[in-house]
Amino acid sequence: MNILKEKKEKLLDFFDAVEGYHISLAIAVLLFCGYIFVRGDKDRVNFVIERVTTPYKRMMGYLCDFIPISVMEILILLAALLGIFMLVRGIVLTVKRPEKVQWIYKTALFFLAAALLVWDGYCWLWGLNYYGDSFSDKSGLTAAPIAADDLYRTTVYYADVANALSGSVKRDAEGRFDENLDEIFAASDRIYAGLVAEYPFLDAPNRTPKRMIASEFMSIINFTGVYFPFTSETNLNDVSPSCLIPATIAHELAHQKNIAAEQEANFVAVRACMTGDMPVYAYSGALLAYIYLGNALYEADYAAWQEVYGSLNEQVRADLDYNNAYWASYETKGADAAETVYEAFLSSYDQNLGMKSYGACVDLLVADYLEKEKAAYQEYLQNVDGVS
Repeated sequence: MNILKEKKEKLLDFFDAVEGYHISLAIAVLLFCGYIFVRGDKDRVNFVIERVTTPYKRMMGYLCDFIPISVMEILILLAALLGIFMLVRGIVLTVKRPEKVQWIYKTALFFLAAALLVWDGYCWLWGLNYYGDSFSDKSGLTAAPIAADDLYRTTVYYADVANALSGSVKRDAEGRFDENLDEIFAASDRIYAGLVAEYPFLDAPNRTPKRMIASEFMSIINFTGVYFPFTSETNLNDVSPSCLIPATIAHELAHQKNIAAEQEANFVAVRACMTGDMPVYAYSGALLAYIYLGNALYEADYAAWQEVYGSLNEQVRADLDYNNAYWASYETKGADAAETVYEAFLSSYDQNLGMKSYGACVDLLVADYLEKEKAAYQEYLQNVDGVS
């Protein structure tokens, strides 16, 4: 009987020692259950985004804007150091202390609870945005099946814009985009001024995008930028081809404005770049649009793609060639693995198009072009009637 009592006391002592970890794990599970409940109803999602997560992110964005370097990178580094410390500590105590099972259990619980809490935070601060009102819901502009001729005409339009603006940007001896990145980043607060007038729901405080120290690593995993909802920072890979960095800044800032879906963020980025008064951003936006439209046209009608590509001037081709060559140099197994992981990440938020969702911005670009083409034609008819 004494033996059973002693074992019971040891078991109670064991669970007392890890009570805090159990509480943390229980909180993590409850937070995730709450997230699943909220995301099941769009009205609940919109309420949480409007009243809870957006005010939090705007506050964090304001605070982190005072720090010139990426707070995200600092936090990731600290988290990595803490993880290494806890792992080494757990191993050492497991070896030295007689309560080996307890220390193994405590260490495993720490990592499980920490991982779940971080995931919960990401789900609440960002994952919910995939289930609330989208850009299409708010703007009324919807992507629909497109005809090959409409795709062709839209591609021609953006190719012509890229050609027209290509001479407005500084170029190096090889004819490639060579604008000063410091000036590009400094001008980022003006990108959305024009588009906000068209879509007021995009109005939000302007936050300076951060240039990442780990930009080379970002290239290795084929990422040009990342929005970090915990600090509400837009973080940019500044060693990738600079011709698309202005458009990438606009894309990440779209995420900061609660545009979650990648295809919509790309579309919003193009429109923001081209609605403003900065040729550098407008050229980058037109180039990004042409890349997506051109890729789609290549698959839909190769002969039409050849015609449009043949219309591009040497400066535009120089930028496209450099961009292609740069990313081709990073086609590695590591990049493929990162892409697979990101596809799984998008799918976990019911973004079932995976990486293909980036190309889906083509539908919105075409829909927007056709809408503006129709409006211009109606204005033309009105002018003709007025003359007659």
